[in-house]
Amino acid sequence: MEDSYGKVFTIGIGGAAGDGVREAGTTIGALLAALGYEIFSSFTYPSLIRGGHNFARVTFSKEKLASDHEKLDVLIALNAETVEIHRGELHDNVVVIDEPLVLMLEATKSLNAPAIARSSVALGATCYLLDLPIEKMLEILKRVFQGKNLEANIQLAGVGYDRLKTLNFRHTKKIEPGEGRKELVDGNTAFARGLLAAGLDFYIAYPMTPATSILHFLAMQQKTGKVKVIQPESELSVINLALGMSYAGQRVAIGSASGGFALMQEAFSFAGGAELPLVVAVSQRQAPATGVPTYSSQADLRFVIHAGHGEFPRIVIAPGDAEEAFQVGARALNLAWQYQLPVIVLLDKIVSEHSQTAVLDVSQIKVERGERIIPGTPEKIIKVTSYEHDENGISTEDPAAIKAMINKRFAKAETIRESLTGQETIKVYGDLTSENIIIFWGSTKGPVFEAVKYLDKPVKLVQVLWLEPFDSRKLAALLKNAKKIINIEANHNGQMAALVREKTGITVTDSILRYDSRPFSGAVLTEKLKTLLN
Repeated sequence: MEDSYGKVFTIGIGGAAGDGVREAGTTIGALLAALGYEIFSSFTYPSLIRGGHNFARVTFSKEKLASDHEKLDVLIALNAETVEIHRGELHDNVVVIDEPLVLMLEATKSLNAPAIARSSVALGATCYLLDLPIEKMLEILKRVFQGKNLEANIQLAGVGYDRLKTLNFRHTKKIEPGEGRKELVDGNTAFARGLLAAGLDFYIAYPMTPATSILHFLAMQQKTGKVKVIQPESELSVINLALGMSYAGQRVAIGSASGGFALMQEAFSFAGGAELPLVVAVSQRQAPATGVPTYSSQADLRFVIHAGHGEFPRIVIAPGDAEEAFQVGARALNLAWQYQLPVIVLLDKIVSEHSQTAVLDVSQIKVERGERIIPGTPEKIIKVTSYEHDENGISTEDPAAIKAMINKRFAKAETIRESLTGQETIKVYGDLTSENIIIFWGSTKGPVFEAVKYLDKPVKLVQVLWLEPFDSRKLAALLKNAKKIINIEANHNGQMAALVREKTGITVTDSILRYDSRPFSGAVLTEKLKTLLN
């Protein structure tokens, strides 16, 4: 594994809130993307309004990356706490912790520059590590910052560059850049762009980590005139406003974390009963209750597929990376309008907030509006009610009419189920003939992809993309005659494993579960998989 991991380089940046740690990770990622590297970037922060220790990681390689690599090559410390957290000892501004070189850069605070610009010291240090001529660094800096605090950023990047030059430090690794020119994008932004590509009219949300950046991104797009964004006073107002807009014929989406979606259940059920098209982004975080707001989990699979009271059809899709989030965002809006029902896109902290190089091809997106009569259509009366109703929209308590409406809604569900053969409900990778199968969903995709690079046995990888309706026939065929089925997910109860057993009658042989709010490690997964496979 040591030789394989030698193909990647990981830089960590740590500092206090306000030191520009996120900005450092973002700008270093932009620099590396401009140079043609494949990148995976993450940002970790505590659930505090102010203060605390923040940490960014940027992993880059010539080859495609799907998740963080936990082994740091260089740690750039913007304050002393970073060094203490990583248990190093300070020696003349340089700390060596095992292999990584740690640069102590707290002195940059004495410079007369905005706090967010101090992170450019890390950018300059990165440029030196990459053996990038300072002229090239300045050229890229101008493109990355586009005039924002440009002089301060250039000055501080020079400080970081010169600091390493004075130390005469060169890392032993040399990672050659690739030839691609992809963009670095997080899952929330990619999802939002998918919505826009499919003709989104309104986005409504109340801020709740880790879904908030969807709201922020789309709010900035209002100046294009293509979308309107509203932030009401609560999640209850969010979904009820959205139902009104949907009734009026507007393509509308809403978003929240799982806790915010929990508040929306009565109105979500209204959408199902009244057959109002609506897209709901639900981004999971560690729960229950307020839980650990800025860390991740996959504990809400069962909650989301059974959301709302009563029985009504819905679609639930869980993308595993930024490119899938983009595609699913567009698909969800089209599906909601095609079938006139709520569609949930189930994200999580890792998909939502971590970034990776991706290709978001808008040219492949179509706007499919379906056939729907809306208020204002000549000679048509459009009625909507939260009560059970007959086919004319008139409230009813007649048992025959009630049964007929339930049958009507679930006839739609059967139509959706029959159409699954034309949908990419499940993805398959690896050795398609292998009797050893790894099954996963959502953000565990990245660590699984990284882990299997280092296995010495062939495996078939099965990613479940559609959680509801569940493509039982396709999955059963893929799992048939398997010698070993290993389920990997980030929750305590193995919710996917139970869903597979419920829907197909097939029991997974093993589960690897993590539920401490932290993401899976590719290296640790490799060792666990080797043990199970051997």
